[in-house]
Amino acid sequence: MCDCEVRMVSRKLIVGLLIGLAVPALSIGIYFGFGFAPVATTDAPMWFESTLAKAALRSRIHREMPTRAPIPADTPNLAAGAKTYQVHCATCHGAPGAVAPAVSQGMSPAPPQLFVKMVTDDPVGETYWKTKNGIRMTGMPAFRKVLSEIEIWQVSLLLRHADEIPDGVKETLVGNTHSCAAADGVSSSNRRSAGPAVE
Repeated sequence: MCDCEVRMVSRKLIVGLLIGLAVPALSIGIYFGFGFAPVATTDAPMWFESTLAKAALRSRIHREMPTRAPIPADTPNLAAGAKTYQVHCATCHGAPGAVAPAVSQGMSPAPPQLFVKMVTDDPVGETYWKTKNGIRMTGMPAFRKVLSEIEIWQVSLLLRHADEIPDGVKETLVGNTHSCAAADGVSSSNRRSAGPAVE
């Protein structure tokens, strides 16, 4: 093969490589740029959301999560965790014996109801990591700037022992939930009786 033929083959390979790179890039640009990507919470997730994102999350948590809690899972800590959970978590993740909060039904992915689909089999360090750092593309916020280290551990221990929490702690969770529901019902009733808002 002469030099001119070699150069011709090289050019064809380079052109083919450039086309092979340009076509997928252009397709992706059109897909996202013209609004075809599923961005609404009612849309089905893209394949990488449930595959690549979960794989990356598992690897990151496994690498960084602590292996043990620095505080015991005793009644005072579980009770404190219950109070923290009610203020910061129950709005999305629900409470024992309560129906799933309405706001959770409009989220994608739907937040797990942590007293129905419990995380008692997960290492407590995993729940701590998720609570502290949050999870992208799920609606789960990071609480590292909202809660103290002790508060994050207390709520993590509560969820680790959700199937065996003392009755007094459970009553705190259920009682607060019912109080909030009753207050919301009274508020809604007052709004209905007051008639439409004046603009």
